[in-house]
Order: sequence, then structure tokens, then C-alpha cells
Amino acid sequence: MDRAQTFNSPGSPLNASVLVLNRLYVAVHVVNVRRAFAMLFRELAEVIHLEEGQYGNYDFQSWREISELKAEFKEPNDDWVRAVNFEVQAPRVIRLLSFDRQPRGSVRFNRRNVFARDGGRCQYCGKRFATPELSLDHVTPKSQGGEASWTNLVCACVRCNMRKGGRTPKQASMKLIRQPVQPRRSPMISMKLGNPKYESWKTFLDRAYWEVDLK
Repeated sequence: MDRAQTFNSPGSPLNASVLVLNRLYVAVHVVNVRRAFAMLFRELAEVIHLEEGQYGNYDFQSWREISELKAEFKEPNDDWVRAVNFEVQAPRVIRLLSFDRQPRGSVRFNRRNVFARDGGRCQYCGKRFATPELSLDHVTPKSQGGEASWTNLVCACVRCNMRKGGRTPKQASMKLIRQPVQPRRSPMISMKLGNPKYESWKTFLDRAYWEVDLK
């Protein structure tokens, strides 16, 4: 199948992720390609493209022209979007032209980020499960004073959660495969960095030491 697509399937390039920098080149957010193009059209942002260790700045028109030159030499990890009369490469990084606010200083504590931190793996048996087959387990049960926190909540499959019940791992003769900790940056970002298509993000993430909320 041609990688240039416009339909709204889960694998569509329009649903790929784009790193958003503020005007000072500090990473502050992540959006999908569809929203990134909307900001480019409205001249609220520009594309930042890394190549051979250097990066260039492009408005939408110049990015379209660059895309036309690159169209014959598509790389495996590139995403392309087809408009009516042209193809344009999906950007990986954009920069806001009039936004200086700094990123949040902590990672949001929510179900999605706990699941992402644990990589969709039950922290007792070590097996991976689809999200609907996982639950959140209080390591120290609420009945024994355990709180909902980064260091006391882990992913657990239904079987392990039922086996553990209202006991601590020690009381249930179970062992965590890894002690839960509060992540330094968004677990969703860490997961995406394992994908070669987001390799260019590392330049800005390592430089800024930022934390981000995903919408």
C-alpha cells in the first residue's frame, strides 16, 4: 500500500505524532500530524527538519517544495500525506512562532501513564496484555493504608490481581518484577523514542530535559 494516505485509519500518517517546540526550541507538547498541518496552514508554526546533524526551518510552502524534491527518495520511516494535487511529508518536529511558555515540571499521574510506564506488562507475572486485560493494583492495599501514587500502583493482569487480593506481595508470596517509581518524563514519550521514525526527537528531548502531557 502507498504510504501516502489521507484516510483516518489508526495507521494513517495523519495520526502519527509530532513534537512541538516553543519559540525557544524547548519541547512543550505532542500533537498528531493533522493538528500540526493546521498550525502550519495558519502560520502559527514552522517545520524543523533534521538532516545530517543540522536542522532547517520551513514554513508550509517551503516544506511542500522540499517534499516534492524528496518524493522520489522516500525513506522507510517517513510518512507521507496526499493532498489533491501534491504529496507532502509528515513533519516530525514543529516550532511555535509566538509561544515562550516552559513545559510542565512533572508527569501527570493518570491511568494511561501508569500503563505506559509499565509497558503494558503485568508487574507480577511479567506477561504483556492488551489494555482491556490489565488493571491497576495497589502494591500496599488501600485497606492497609496504601495510597494511589506512582510508587504504589502497578499494572496487573486479572489473574494476578485476583490471586493477590487485598494483600501485600509478601503476604501473597508474590514478587514484583520491578519496583514502581515516578518517571522523569512522560512514559508515552519513552515508548515513542523506541520507534525509529521519532529518532529526530532525541536531539530536543536530551537537550531540554522536559516533561510533557499528551492530549
